[in-house]
Amino acid sequence: MRLNELKDRQGARKARKRVGRGMGSGTGKTSGRGHNGQKSRSGVSLLGFEGGQMPLYRRLPKRGFKNPFSKDYAELTLGDLENAVSKGRVDAKKPVTEEALLAGGVVKKSRDGVRLLATGELKTKLSIEVTGATKGAIAAVEKAGGSITVSPPAPRVEGKGRARHRKFKEGADVKDKKKAKPEAPEQTKEPAENKAEDKADSGEKAKDGGASENGQDES
Repeated sequence: MRLNELKDRQGARKARKRVGRGMGSGTGKTSGRGHNGQKSRSGVSLLGFEGGQMPLYRRLPKRGFKNPFSKDYAELTLGDLENAVSKGRVDAKKPVTEEALLAGGVVKKSRDGVRLLATGELKTKLSIEVTGATKGAIAAVEKAGGSITVSPPAPRVEGKGRARHRKFKEGADVKDKKKAKPEAPEQTKEPAENKAEDKADSGEKAKDGGASENGQDES
């Protein structure tokens, strides 16, 4: 067998259909497209169109919900971690980081990091650094004599939609602040006793003033 003798098996390559080659070929004139009409043109997509009536995909009820703020964690159980340590995939003497777990093939690459779950049993003393962990997993690691550091995932890049909503919210807050009028300073209310004393003083002054006037008249 030589390179110039290599070829595909019989029937592996099928010749394309040659249309428009005359009436006797069976695919002449309209080339298998039929007569004039929308479907005889290229680039037409009528998937789901039912002649104008309500299509099936709109007649059926919508179900389910996809949370756009959900986290994509690579789940790691205590049992799988102990198994990886026993097989030598993870070095127990070094800190168990997400990079080490990924390099050892213990977890798969994820968008938001690794989350440790309290399934199984951990007997080895480890120093773990992951993005998330359950309360049971943290307690199990500390019970085995190890330590765990949980660092939250980095915030996602703000997309166009989120930036737009944030700007709208900031604009609404500014308008609310402009509409809100400054509060008037509170006036201190004098107690009733002070008012009574002021009235008594004013009465005494009036009497003294009247007596002085009478004295001047008599003189």
